[in-house]
Amino acid sequence: MTEPLALASRRGRWVVAATVLGSSMALLDGTVVNIALPHIGEDLDSGVAGLQWTLSGYTLALASLILLGGALGDRWGRRRVFVWGTVWFAVASLLCGIAPDITFLVIARILQGVGAALLTPGSLAIISASLREEDRGAAIGVWSGLGGVAGAVGPLFGGWLVGVAGWRSVFLLNIPLAIVVVWAAVRHVPESRDPHPPEHLDVVGSACAVVGLGALTYGLIEVNPIVGLVGVLALCLFVVVERRSPSALVPPSLFRSRMFVAANLVTLAVYAALGGVFFLLVLQLQLVAGYSPVAAGVATVPITLALLLLSSRAGSYAQTHGPRLPMTVGPAVAAVGLVLMTRIGPDASYLTVVLPGVLVFGLGLAVMVAPLTAAVLGSVPVEQSGIASGVNNAVARTSQLLAVAALPALVGIDAESLVDPTSFSDGFRYAMYICVALLLVGAVIAAALIRTPIVEPVQEADSVACKPHCDLTGPAVQPNPIAD
Repeated sequence: MTEPLALASRRGRWVVAATVLGSSMALLDGTVVNIALPHIGEDLDSGVAGLQWTLSGYTLALASLILLGGALGDRWGRRRVFVWGTVWFAVASLLCGIAPDITFLVIARILQGVGAALLTPGSLAIISASLREEDRGAAIGVWSGLGGVAGAVGPLFGGWLVGVAGWRSVFLLNIPLAIVVVWAAVRHVPESRDPHPPEHLDVVGSACAVVGLGALTYGLIEVNPIVGLVGVLALCLFVVVERRSPSALVPPSLFRSRMFVAANLVTLAVYAALGGVFFLLVLQLQLVAGYSPVAAGVATVPITLALLLLSSRAGSYAQTHGPRLPMTVGPAVAAVGLVLMTRIGPDASYLTVVLPGVLVFGLGLAVMVAPLTAAVLGSVPVEQSGIASGVNNAVARTSQLLAVAALPALVGIDAESLVDPTSFSDGFRYAMYICVALLLVGAVIAAALIRTPIVEPVQEADSVACKPHCDLTGPAVQPNPIAD
């Protein structure tokens, strides 16, 4: 490996630029796809299930393969896998942009998720492995801050792009961005890899995760209990494999920390609510309230702004006083915001109806997300913080995936609802109450189980080196929680 780079050097700045642009490409794609869903459904004559798969196909591939993608980068070269992932993402984006029907689009979105699973963990891995130790914190701060700017601009830009150039442009835009990322990575990013990787990749564990999440998602979206049961069994097998594998993607020693378990239970409940809210809110605004794509995109900007302005203060409070209080209050405040959102109906005024719910919801998230990250990182030894945060990120993605798959069937939203505003609005309201319940469950878990983090020692044989590919900032690494 070459000598670590200074952030202030020309090459160091290019390293950060390449990783920021690569990760922001995936973030922007997710934001804009949410805004584009009504137009995709209308143009491709798709029902609710097709729109669910348009989001869930991507998230399914990303959630089940992201840890494997990081392991491949450690073994084969982080820059190499980052570039492969970017090229794969671009080709899949092209396929999305030319999709003739919803089935083709869903398959292309799954392929896009595979590319993102290779691309996403590589961005922080490259920063951690390429820059000097004293510059890494500042570089990660720049990476996260610029990602937040992309999250704030995404809804507005996405709505404008869909309105001016159509939904296909959302995917085709990735191609020139990917070309810039690949050029910058090949020219300026040094190669790095783990000098002592595990002897074998956990292929069996990865296969169980893919089959389990895939079958469970299919069972929920298509209301097929047999396939769903197959998914549950495959996920149970995944747990057995991880407990016995010498190169497990998810080391069992992590779960000896009760704080780590509690933080992930909160993540599971809260991020399921987020997945449901951001899937249905943009549809409600456009199909029922009559908002344009631009207006629907702008409507969610206060959530991101609240996260950008307040997350650091919430994180500082958690660092000083512990994460229990903000992790309890935050979900409860967000739940109040969702109750306010149930008032959104036909011709809803933004200032008096939409904004209050969106703003209160955003404030709740801003109070919660950084302390949740602090709880995850503070619950394990430092040498395990990377893989712990990576696991927490996968839990967040998985819970969002399952919420998008399950909620429409639970509240009676089907193909007919897309052309019947009254039916869709009723389903949206019921779904928000379910999400309120999930947020309150998260608050109760935090109040009962979260304590000031005390790192529990583990035997040296069980310790896992912190891998630079792991998401170093948990599920809130991007200030915008809207996921594909």
